[in-house]
Parts: sequence; C-alpha cells; structure tokens
Amino acid sequence: MDKSFRSGCPINLTLETLGDRWSLIVIRDVMFGNRRHYRELLNNSEEGIASNILADRLKKLVGAGLLSTSPDPAHKQKTVYSLTEPAIQLVPLLAQMGAWGRRFTPATRELSIRAQHLEDGGPEMWEALMAELRSLHLGAEPPERSVIGELTKAYLAAVG
Repeated sequence: MDKSFRSGCPINLTLETLGDRWSLIVIRDVMFGNRRHYRELLNNSEEGIASNILADRLKKLVGAGLLSTSPDPAHKQKTVYSLTEPAIQLVPLLAQMGAWGRRFTPATRELSIRAQHLEDGGPEMWEALMAELRSLHLGAEPPERSVIGELTKAYLAAVG
C-alpha cells in the first residue's frame, strides 16, 4: 500500500482524496455550475473560497485525477478545467449528499431544489446527468436529455 495514505480502507482513501472542506465544493461548481475557469470558480463561489485555497484545491484535484486541464482556445492565458470519468462517477455520491443535507440540515429552499430533483429522479436521472457530463467534459456524443437544463429550470423557478 502507498505509505502516503493512513490505510487501505476505501472510505479512508475517499476521505483523504475528497474529505477536506473545499474539494467537493469545487467539483460541485464545475459539475453543476459549469464553471470551467479559475476566475469563474473564484468569483461565483457561493461559499466564498479564498484564491489561495482554490488554487491549492484545483492543483490537488488535477493531481488526484479528478480534474484535467487544457488551454482555453479563446484565451491563451486561461486554463479550462474539465471533469474526468472518476469525478463524473461522483454524481450518485453528490446526489445522496444533497438528499441527506436537505433532510438533516437547515438548507435553503432555493439551494435545495436541484438536490430534490436529483433525489426524486434517482439513478435514472443520475445516469443521464453522467452521460451529459461526459459529453461536456470528455467529448462524448451529446445525449438527448439535458439534466443540467432541467436542474437549471427548476432552480430558476425556485428563485424567480
């Protein structure tokens, strides 16, 4: 086993990879907010992530193979962050975390609506979302269904 981890337990290894305060928030913002650039992630952070923390987490997530980087063809000095397949496979985990948070924390209605839709949609919706994310981030064929569109519509109706 790699000595940089406390144990080979899969829960421990997942927590060592994702268990800090910001990593899943960054993945959430790339996944659900389609924030693909550093400035978008920094300036649109609901939680107010500090610039040094964001830079550190992006580096960590790229190093862990959860995000990949590519140069932005529209702006040579910008980097585009994309989800990798292991990050896309976090959709069910994030859906379950959102469902738990809606039930057991003082989550706001507006910020809970997407979690509620993902919970109500269940594994079929999660699979459709993962297919859409593969299209957006990995270049796969676009699916017919846009779960991101459905979630955005629900959110806008909740805040409108």
